[in-house]
Amino acid sequence: MLYPRVSLYALMLAAAGIPLYIHLPRFAAVNLGIGLGVIGSVLLVIRLVDLVQDPLIGWAIDRWPKAQLVFAAMAALGLAIGFPVLFNLPEGASIAALVSVLVLLFSAYSLGTILLYGRSATLAKQTDPKELMTLAAWREGGQLLGVVVAASAPALFLAFGAAAQGYPAFGIFLGLLAVLTCAVTYPIWLRTPITGDGLSFAGLGQAGALRLLALALVNSLPVAITSTLFLFFVEDRLQLPGKAGPLLILFFLSAGASVPLWARLSNRIGPKQTLIIAMPLSIAGFIGAATLSAGNLTGFAVICIASGAALGADMVVLPAMFSVVLTRAGLNASAAFGIWSFAGKLGLALAAFFTLPLLERSGFAPGQANSAEALNTLNLAYAVLPCILKLGAFGMVLTLPTEVTSK
Repeated sequence: MLYPRVSLYALMLAAAGIPLYIHLPRFAAVNLGIGLGVIGSVLLVIRLVDLVQDPLIGWAIDRWPKAQLVFAAMAALGLAIGFPVLFNLPEGASIAALVSVLVLLFSAYSLGTILLYGRSATLAKQTDPKELMTLAAWREGGQLLGVVVAASAPALFLAFGAAAQGYPAFGIFLGLLAVLTCAVTYPIWLRTPITGDGLSFAGLGQAGALRLLALALVNSLPVAITSTLFLFFVEDRLQLPGKAGPLLILFFLSAGASVPLWARLSNRIGPKQTLIIAMPLSIAGFIGAATLSAGNLTGFAVICIASGAALGADMVVLPAMFSVVLTRAGLNASAAFGIWSFAGKLGLALAAFFTLPLLERSGFAPGQANSAEALNTLNLAYAVLPCILKLGAFGMVLTLPTEVTSK
């Protein structure tokens, strides 16, 4: 039951992460009446908190290795409290109230994520690269199932008569999920922790981890932008009201189905070669999305399948590569994954900070009639800019040295 419990904890974290990155901009704009530019600024401010917080969380986990269960419970408790509060905020709630609950949620999410990834060597049955890749497949499979749950839940609650687009019921559901997960998964945090040497930039550089951190940041930007703008693109640019939820589920189902395939392929031909195969799928998806006409549901569904499969490779291969180089070098993984976590969330913050005010300046308004200029800006932000960034990430993969990416 070790790996299924790891998968369940990952499911909880993913179900928590999706509302923060995909549902939050639309919830805050429509339900709370907060401007897109303000939302983008709020998310960037919280990322500044993470700039200090995430590495400190990683340091604390490594400093007190026997407190794994305490850290895991603290993360679940923060989510259990924060989500019911967030999604029950009334219209006109103050920015201070929103920031306070978001700091709690992002802190709990960071703690759980850094603990889960930083303890890869502890949670794996063995510490060899293939077993770490197997662990990653279970972990990311759970994450993607959690994403599907989080993507579909608000619409399901709404269909059953829940108020306010289903968000208040959704918040309570996420809180209960966190409590249940904490109760079921506690045995995995009783395993004897495997720790390593302290971190330094020199040590990270010699291990090849700094190159992977830079790649993680650049590679996070395209998916960060599309995650932030997905609901707007489907409902306003493609004019497919009510289809965002099913398309999001299709996207993540494709990602989830692809995870075991990418894991097996990586163990066979190596992670670098696997990414070289997967990344062009994502690039093709961005090009296709930019050229779609309004109402083209079938075309965008095909793009969701292809780009979802590409995301599956990113999710399983990159963290596993990072775990491998840290384990080989005998470095403390939790502190390193604190930096890794911040890199990914910095990408999400930058996406929100730059794209949401850009849309607001173009005159874009969610759920309303928009000008051709506003919709064109949305198209460029959602598809063209991420395509350029993904090409940059692909170039970085091509330059990775063999010793960093070998099986």
